Amino acid sequence: MISSIIFTVVFIISGTFFFVNAKKIKRNILLGKNISIQDNKKERIKTMLLVAFGQKKMFNRPIPAILHLFLYVAFVITQIELIEIIFDGITGSHRAFRPALGSFYTFMVSLIEILSVLAFIGTIAFLARRNLLKVPRLVKNELNGWPKLDANLILIAEIVLICFIFMMNGADEVLYSKGLSHATDLNDNTFNFSISKYIGPLLYGGMPDAGLHMIERIGWWGHFSMVVAFLNYLPFSKHLHIILAFPNTYFSNLKSKGNFTNLFEVTDVVKPNFDTAYQPLLDPNAAIKFGVKDVTDLTWKNLLDAYSCTECGRCTSVCPQNMTGKTLSPRKIMMDTRDRLVEVGKNIDANKGTFVDDGKSLLGDYTSSEEIWACNTCNACVQECPINIDPLSIIVGMRQQLVLEQSSAPTELNGMFSNLENNGAPWQFSPADRANWINEN
Repeated sequence: MISSIIFTVVFIISGTFFFVNAKKIKRNILLGKNISIQDNKKERIKTMLLVAFGQKKMFNRPIPAILHLFLYVAFVITQIELIEIIFDGITGSHRAFRPALGSFYTFMVSLIEILSVLAFIGTIAFLARRNLLKVPRLVKNELNGWPKLDANLILIAEIVLICFIFMMNGADEVLYSKGLSHATDLNDNTFNFSISKYIGPLLYGGMPDAGLHMIERIGWWGHFSMVVAFLNYLPFSKHLHIILAFPNTYFSNLKSKGNFTNLFEVTDVVKPNFDTAYQPLLDPNAAIKFGVKDVTDLTWKNLLDAYSCTECGRCTSVCPQNMTGKTLSPRKIMMDTRDRLVEVGKNIDANKGTFVDDGKSLLGDYTSSEEIWACNTCNACVQECPINIDPLSIIVGMRQQLVLEQSSAPTELNGMFSNLENNGAPWQFSPADRANWINEN
């Protein structure tokens, strides 16, 4: 009874803590400009199923894709066992689903164990890729400090979780064979789980009964505790993509690459000259601001992108400007956006729901103009992202801010802008002279 009460209290508190932090993340995302994305619902569902659930774009690089698949499938299937743990924890029962499911229960737990072994292999491989092999995209400067620690912590936690699973199942195998397990509902003398039926007797066969019960309980509570800890770690980690990858891919930009969106502010000014029936998109009484200076100038989809970023670095690894040593890293753009958004959210929390100007902005304090102008808008980063994040739209927005608000552009562009304004073309001659070449002999 006491165990059930403790379990229920921990479960409720952890669930509440996660809910509170999830609400803050939702609040932060909705600080962005409101845009409507309600078109092509069937295509969006298809994209979400293929890209987020089916991991389609991950397989552009087969080896890490297969390793990631081990962890991904193990994570999804293990949640089935977690449902039973929650039920057992609240009711005080033990393996409550086994009597009703019978051999199917054995099959599912056996599958979970096999997937856990594969996840263990994948986890070791990912730790080695980051810390021993030092794969170039995983050791860039923007990953120094917390991002690197975050990645390693979650991988180590995965190993600990797997150990708890096999402690729980292995010790229970031995206890059940002795008729000492709480789950003594069937007449056979073993659970017969695919892995534990071997490692249980091997590791715990010679232990006293009290020790077996302790190992089984440590494994059971450890499994639950790791899941609860991971759940509440998610809002502060890049691993939030486990949840946000699905809405992020659903709301993907389905337009052709290279199809840029006009600024609403510019459209409102220019379009009435050609269409008298045009209705302004923005409030005519609101202050006009061009481009992106801070996170609140971005759309909510841009901010969802930032929170969804996996920091895998595939975008940066294919960026031609980064390859040539330029400062631009599309991954850093997304990390800068998320870091600034988190800072803005903390400012709002500290000031009772109101943002107090802190003199900072995304452009300048987090991302430099040098990074922004290095981009050649090739869309390689957008194409490569495994969950359809669009760093380019943020880059273009900050460029628009530099040009339209700050009149700060490279000299080469200023010359082109002047020619466009005066001559209607990028070149330095008048429209009347543009066709003179046809008269040349």
